[in-house]
Amino acid sequence: MTNEELAQRDYYGKALADLASDARIVVLDADLAESTKTSEFRKVAPERFIEAGIAEQDMIGVAAGLAASGKIAFASTFAVFGSGRCWEQIRLAVAYPRLNVKIVTTHSGISVGEDGASHQALEDIAIMRALPNMTVISPADAHEAYAATKAIAAYDGPVYMRLGRAKFRTILPEDAEFTIGKARVMREGKDVTLIGTGQMVSLCLRAAEDLAGDGIDAEVLNMSTIKPLDTLAIYESLSKTGCAVTAEEHSVIGGLGSAVSEFLSQELPSPVIRVGTLDTFGESGAPAALMEKYGLTAEKIKESAVRAIQMKNVRAPPKKAVARKKKKEVEQ
Repeated sequence: MTNEELAQRDYYGKALADLASDARIVVLDADLAESTKTSEFRKVAPERFIEAGIAEQDMIGVAAGLAASGKIAFASTFAVFGSGRCWEQIRLAVAYPRLNVKIVTTHSGISVGEDGASHQALEDIAIMRALPNMTVISPADAHEAYAATKAIAAYDGPVYMRLGRAKFRTILPEDAEFTIGKARVMREGKDVTLIGTGQMVSLCLRAAEDLAGDGIDAEVLNMSTIKPLDTLAIYESLSKTGCAVTAEEHSVIGGLGSAVSEFLSQELPSPVIRVGTLDTFGESGAPAALMEKYGLTAEKIKESAVRAIQMKNVRAPPKKAVARKKKKEVEQ
């Protein structure tokens, strides 16, 4: 972890500009190019940039048409619009025919801040991961956002990737690689697994440091791909630790915590405590104050980890032979 703070959307724009040499790539935006940083692509390849205006549904339809004719279409706007306002078009024109459209949204989560509840996407992961054929990604920092943009450009199929608005701490090196569907072990441990996505990964690392001071050894997973979920990484970690805390800048309903819980309930029943917004809309306020008010903090993750360990300790751990058998089933 470093002390450098960078905005993911800046590095998305940088990646798009670097990808402009590929003539198959076209970029669309819905009147927010300066905010989403797709303007960086427009500077180097204006002939392949389409300004759709305040017409997100049309933008998705055009992107689908371009993808159907062999293009790699990136469509961007704010997360609340790019997931909600045009969900029907995404479902029928992109996901159903499995077209090569990359929906990359910025201004996700509650850290959008002063724009308030109308612009704070806290449900987008849930509604996008419910779509068949859709890959869902939430990078941990700016460097991973850059690498993930390159990775989804090379991937054949629809993708939804959410990025934040504000600058926050980087935790990965500038040359970090990204593989769709693979979690990254940020810290090894044996007592509890902290599974984060987006900027919450950095808070999981802070919580792990605080827990270490109390003699608790926490493992930290960066779950940047929420769908397809890296179930093997979760299984291997929980086989050691026996309990988990998930952390996301999103509702606890339908997001990362739900995905992890759904898998574990079938394959390795374990205590899981979900840190996220609790079935509520946000409000206008400074990003840091909102993160604190809604419990999206390292302290909340730490408290949840202690509770998860307590829950684990009142349960009988699975027999090693059963765990080995289950691991083989997951790998298959």
